[in-house]
Amino acid sequence: MAYTVAITNQKGGVGKTTTAVNLAAALAIAERRTLLVDADPQGNTTSGVGIAKVELQLSLYDALVEDHPVQDIILSVPGLPYLSLLPATQDLVGAELQLVERPFRESALRRVLEPIEGNYDYIIVDCPPSLGLLTLNVLAAVQALIIPIQCEYYGLEGISQLLNTVRLVQQNINPGLAIGGVLLTMYDSRLNLCRQVAEDATEYFGPKVFGTPIPRNVRLAEAPSFGKPILLYDMQSVGAKSYLAVGQELLRRVEGEHATGMPAGNGTADHGRSAESSSVDADASDAGQGAGSAPPPVVQTAEARTEQSAETVAEEPAVATETTATEETIPADTPEPGMVEAEQSQTAREQLGSAGGPQPATSDAPPPAEATDDHESARASRPSPDPLPEVTT
Repeated sequence: MAYTVAITNQKGGVGKTTTAVNLAAALAIAERRTLLVDADPQGNTTSGVGIAKVELQLSLYDALVEDHPVQDIILSVPGLPYLSLLPATQDLVGAELQLVERPFRESALRRVLEPIEGNYDYIIVDCPPSLGLLTLNVLAAVQALIIPIQCEYYGLEGISQLLNTVRLVQQNINPGLAIGGVLLTMYDSRLNLCRQVAEDATEYFGPKVFGTPIPRNVRLAEAPSFGKPILLYDMQSVGAKSYLAVGQELLRRVEGEHATGMPAGNGTADHGRSAESSSVDADASDAGQGAGSAPPPVVQTAEARTEQSAETVAEEPAVATETTATEETIPADTPEPGMVEAEQSQTAREQLGSAGGPQPATSDAPPPAEATDDHESARASRPSPDPLPEVTT
């Protein structure tokens, strides 16, 4: 029997579709037979794995409303032989309206998935950003939830409402429903808010929080435009490595500590990995070209800095000695060139005055030095501009 997982959060833009697509791809790379179910009428999961929605003849709507055999709707995902897709189109918007009048409407998706559960090891369902009938169907059909939380204030605000809905589903529809994990997305350790949200989530959910957060990564944002999971678009990006680590952690939680299957060298990230290194890796991956990443910066050790400082200090006395020697070669009583010229001019004026010659023209204008002083006084008397407001980061 397949282990069914829903990626759900009623808030939009927290990374549900990105997580569903890339987590399913990570499980498929680990050679687990995986079915990816798109239960969102937007159909982003369908296009995110390279399936053109406009060319689809059948979708999840036909299985839910028209009772069409689901085996005829499932498609293979190009590039990932262990991954299949149950696609969705905009027709799924009408499914909620048409299911309202049906008996046992909350278990329609469960009836669709039951015949094929034996064909897969994992079933990953992408939920719409709401708590409507479609999401209720998903919660009634799965065994566990993975809740992506964006590392911002609004990411935590709606969690209580989701947990209340989960509690009602457990009491009335699906007693076996459990929270399988909480995944921090769009994480940036340089922001105090992100660290605070991570601490709050860990304090509330405890060990259910995945040890590897998903950092902000340009490659993750680019991959859907090419119709590929991040693992096919850029295997060496920090986003790909993060989702591989999350997939490995999910395998350990479900299958035990000895679960295997992830590619060597790209497996689980160290749970004690510092947030600073995660953000630096994310920036390096964003700056990289193609599949590569920027080379690591050269870090100077403390010993090297100490040696360099000692060498600099040792060189400074020699420079001072040379300067002193140079200054000593100049006689102390040697006048400067400008002073000699000024004395010669003053002597010439005195000689002309004593001989009764023409006196130099006088002017009412103040001497240049005094003009400069007045100018400085005027500048000092002007009012100073208002200081700029402080910006709090």
